Amino acid sequence: MTFTIIEVNNRKTQREFITLPVSLYKNEQNWIRPLDKDIEDIFDREKNKHFRNGEAIRWILADENGRTVGRVAAFIDHSLKNTELPTGGMGFFECIDNQEATNILFNTCKQWLEARGMEAMDGPINFGERDKWWGLLVEGFYEPNYCMGYHLSYYKALFENYGFKNYFKQFTYHMPVTDKYVDPVVWEKAQRIEQNPEYRITNINRKELKKFAVDFVEIFNKGWGRFAGVGKMHKVQAMALLKSLKPILDERLVLFAYHNDEPIGFLIMIPDLNQIVKYLNGKFNLWAKLKLLYLLKVKKKCTKALGLIFGIVPQYQGKGVDGALIKGFANCALRDDYPYTDIELNWIGDFNPTMCRVAEQIGAKILKTHATYRYMFNRNKEVVPPRRVS
Repeated sequence: MTFTIIEVNNRKTQREFITLPVSLYKNEQNWIRPLDKDIEDIFDREKNKHFRNGEAIRWILADENGRTVGRVAAFIDHSLKNTELPTGGMGFFECIDNQEATNILFNTCKQWLEARGMEAMDGPINFGERDKWWGLLVEGFYEPNYCMGYHLSYYKALFENYGFKNYFKQFTYHMPVTDKYVDPVVWEKAQRIEQNPEYRITNINRKELKKFAVDFVEIFNKGWGRFAGVGKMHKVQAMALLKSLKPILDERLVLFAYHNDEPIGFLIMIPDLNQIVKYLNGKFNLWAKLKLLYLLKVKKKCTKALGLIFGIVPQYQGKGVDGALIKGFANCALRDDYPYTDIELNWIGDFNPTMCRVAEQIGAKILKTHATYRYMFNRNKEVVPPRRVS
């Protein structure tokens, strides 16, 4: 079979890139079509800040009959410098079950990245933050969370046959809204924190978003900003994040922890919009927005909360602050009128065993596993996993 690679550079090819999954996943009951806007915004220079220090390109693949059978994107974020191993990214891969077609897509990414000085590529990843479109689903083919990938089961073989090696695994933990499965030791520590006047757990207040943005930055930079590939957070970014969440913000789902008024941890959750997005068929016009708000606010169609980020600054880990945040959440969640019955914690990497243990102690179990792969351009070099977080 003959295949032709085509750069996405006009409306027709953009449309082919967006709609290809509709045909590929037509028999997959658990696939939820992403909002077209959520994909297109990633490749919009005006909307994606990563273009300030990076570049991206997309391709589709056509067969000999002109039918689109594959797609992929490649990108570089120059602000995430890795002098030891300059690494680019590839993502948004979709393809028929054909290794030849797959190899053309991956080779095209490799050649583009090599020409720009890269020595490896990670994928499938996002040209943006790690909380979206990161990793290949390899276990747990349940409905995807909002802005996370659901993939066809044969993709794993396509990646590994090409030569991609596992870089790290990402675990999505699930827990029912109940206190039955929480480790008693966690409750005991949480109660000690609750009774200590030096500590305070509070829900976010939408009227004080600026204050919470400052606190978010302080906690994030102490907990995550020190790790390679993550980068420091700035107040402007945090404010933009909280503002973007404001239309769907449920104050009961966002909690901060303080010690003597110093911010030391947070639990940030939102309603999992994919429970509503699945009714929108990829559209987000005015009618779709009204439908989303109606289903969310009036019909209460969203019964699952998505934990975007949960963490404690290093010097307070192991003291019971994590349990205190969960207990603060439980004070609302265990009421009869609470709308959420399930929580899924957006992925935790296998390089972070501490947070994996925390998730398990609060009664969560692994539901889905994604894999972030790495492909070394020098085939004699081994893939070295990320440094474990202690």
